[in-house]
Amino acid sequence: MVKDGRIEALLPADAAAPAGCSVVESQGLALAPGFIDVHSHSDIRLLHRHPAKTDQGVTAEVVGNCGFSAFPCGARAPEVRAYSNAILSGGEEAWEWQNAKAYLRDAESRSANCHVQSLVGHGTLRTAVAGARQGALTASELDQSLGLLRESFEQGATGVSTGLMYAPGSSAPREELLEICRLSARMDKICTTHMRSYSDDLLASIQEQLDLAKESGCRLQISHLQTVGRRNWDKQARALELLEQARVQGIDVEFDSYPYLAGSTVMTQLLPQWTLDGGAAAMVARLTDVAQRQQIQREMRTAMPQRWSDIFVAGTGSAKNEPLVGKDVETLAAAAGKDPGEFALDLLVEEEGQVSIVSFNQSEENLRALLTHPLCTVISDGFYVKGRPHPRLYGTFPSLLGDMARDRGWLTMAEAVYRITGKPAERFRLSGRGRIAPGYLADLVLFDPATIASRATYDDPEQAPKGIHAVYRGGERIGTH
Repeated sequence: MVKDGRIEALLPADAAAPAGCSVVESQGLALAPGFIDVHSHSDIRLLHRHPAKTDQGVTAEVVGNCGFSAFPCGARAPEVRAYSNAILSGGEEAWEWQNAKAYLRDAESRSANCHVQSLVGHGTLRTAVAGARQGALTASELDQSLGLLRESFEQGATGVSTGLMYAPGSSAPREELLEICRLSARMDKICTTHMRSYSDDLLASIQEQLDLAKESGCRLQISHLQTVGRRNWDKQARALELLEQARVQGIDVEFDSYPYLAGSTVMTQLLPQWTLDGGAAAMVARLTDVAQRQQIQREMRTAMPQRWSDIFVAGTGSAKNEPLVGKDVETLAAAAGKDPGEFALDLLVEEEGQVSIVSFNQSEENLRALLTHPLCTVISDGFYVKGRPHPRLYGTFPSLLGDMARDRGWLTMAEAVYRITGKPAERFRLSGRGRIAPGYLADLVLFDPATIASRATYDDPEQAPKGIHAVYRGGERIGTH
């Protein structure tokens, strides 16, 4: 029974409905708490009430992940937008939230279908203070960034996220990261991290984060854990051992993963990070300089764990290259008579870095081990693109419940539901969410366990799922199929 947006009581199945109550017939269906996506990049698009998440049953999201957030902008709003828009898909909108209070206020008023919490993106924080410059911050800049972080925490930010494969955050020295972790620990905020590597240096990257967590005492969340590239797949078992051992030692660490073999990001992530120092214009200048381009190619050939046939163009900044979307780089390069690496660099120059990709990264065996591990929360990591998004944006939660739980039997249906409700609510301390119990918010999903499934595919991702009958926020119906 729901009253004033919260669950007032749980009645026996044979109990008569109290007088004046509206009754929803749900025979044969399952009722779950609203699904919670604690790793998304919907920071801007959810303000426009895009239905991709509501259609899946998502009623709460944590944005600001991987070092990208929509605040604080400081006096460098154009630079912050240039840094963040590739992931946040902010388009031409001239957003410039100065602080967490301003963003969260707008999110609360404009995203009526979804409760929004946000992390503070470390890359955004650095850009707001020092622009696109890489390297150590000055003492004054570090103090300023920590002051902005403290202010964000005081105004309601859930925690901080680092994106250590994205410039300029990737150039932060250890002491800077340690100070961020220490402040987060003092203010009891979570630290999430897109680590420096998920491929060749996976184990060293995990150890770096565990060392920071141990020294600072922060709560650590490893974002979208996976093992990228066939040559690295055997490292995942050891990676999970490191996390399990850390828990035994008293380090508060967990991780999240999405239920897909492929990931999605921006193509610039394939470049050596020094290439990105100074922003897009500086990157293009380096890619058009013969000597520097040759060096970039050499480093890419050594470092890139995927094959070019594993990497598909998902979106481009200009309409001219839209026909490339959905095709892998190896095939595109062959058609153009070019080396795949040269083709990729030419495309980045032509699009001034505005290219997004889908990349097939991991094995099914490893994916199963991640999703069934007790430390795992399931997330979408979904982000919008000007092109063809990864199907996780439209299908993560139905895919988990239908394909992974019901059809493959990797998890029980109850365990799968917990991974997207109670567990993320507990981990990110989202009060009043994640359970069907008196006093909890009446954010609910009514679905059919026998038919729930994702319709989203890599070739046709923008499809609503099936099997979800109704979605409620605060007891009010907001979505249905």
